[in-house]
Formats: sequence, C-alpha cells, structure tokens
Amino acid sequence: MKKFFLMLMLLAPMTLFAQKFGHINSQQVMNDMPEFVKARGEVEATAKQYENDLKAMQDELQRKAAEYDKTKSTMNATKQKETEDALMQLNEKIRTAYNDNTQALQKAQQDKMQPITTKLVNAIQAVGKAGNYVYIMDVASGIPYISETLSEDVTAKVKAELSKTK
Repeated sequence: MKKFFLMLMLLAPMTLFAQKFGHINSQQVMNDMPEFVKARGEVEATAKQYENDLKAMQDELQRKAAEYDKTKSTMNATKQKETEDALMQLNEKIRTAYNDNTQALQKAQQDKMQPITTKLVNAIQAVGKAGNYVYIMDVASGIPYISETLSEDVTAKVKAELSKTK
C-alpha cells in the first residue's frame, strides 16, 4: 500500500504536465475570415445609410426652425402654435428614427455575426478535440499573460480548420 501511494505521488505530476493548453487570438482569426469582412462592411454601410438619413432629417428640422424664427413675428398665434407643433413632431420623429435605427443596426449586426461566431467556435472546438487540449484561451478576451512554454498558440490550426469548412 505504501508503494502504491509513493507511485501515485510520483506519477501525479506527470499527469499534470501531460495536459495541453492552447491559446488563440480570435479577433485576428475573425479579421482574416472573408465572411466577417463582408458582414462588417454590410453593417457599416447600413450604419452610414442610417446616419445619412438622420442627418437629412436634422438638417430639415434646423432649416424649418430657422425659417420659423425669421417669420415668427409676422405669424398669428394659431399659425405659431401649428408651426411649433410641427417642429416638435419632426423632432420626435428624429428621436424615434434614431432609436429604431439603433435597434435595427444591433439586430443586423447580431444576425450577420452569429453564424460567423458559431463557425469560429466550432473550429476552435474541433482543434481542441483533435489536439487533446484541456483549455484553449482567447487572448483577445484580455488574458494578461500566457506562458509560451506551457500553452501552444493554436491560431494557425483554427485558421486551417476554418479553411476546411469553406
């Protein structure tokens, strides 16, 4: 029994060293994925369109407000009230459009990025299983230190796995 415990104590550190750890820079991998670049471009184009639409609405509001300020003194009370209400409605319309655009942009980004993220996670899992890794950590998540001697950079392996799925 004593020999068994002694043997166990000697072999325990060896099993600890037999575990493999890997690390990856997922941001680098994603930036190299053509579908990510395409999706990011589409989201940026949509954001630019929303921005242009809001800018046009804001310019219209400013133009109408400036026009109202110039002609306010010549308007009767009823016309002033109507114009002020119209300006307030346009301002509310701009706020609503901004909120709607923000939500639509977030949804578009999520819809376009979810399949890409899933594909990346599947590739990382495939590399992890094939290489018998205990953990694969993402350096893009802010890990402050990774030992290069105890952890293998599997970024290239994940890129190779991704190229198989094209």
